[in-house]
Amino acid sequence: MNRINWKQKLSSRKFWAAVAGFVTAILVAFRVENGTVEQVTAIITAGGVLAAYILGESMVDANREYEDDNKDE
Repeated sequence: MNRINWKQKLSSRKFWAAVAGFVTAILVAFRVENGTVEQVTAIITAGGVLAAYILGESMVDANREYEDDNKDE
């Protein structure tokens, strides 16, 4: 059984676009006010951008440390 790579999922713009689209559709289906739908969508999008940035930077830092360790050899 394959394991889900959450780092890759959470840093995916497609994943966050899908989450925002799904939540937006649900809110519209339940006739939530437009202002509230916009705010929720903005929060999800901001969270996705932040998660992608943090995970991307952590991957860059890990790669930099790996390269620095291998230079000494």
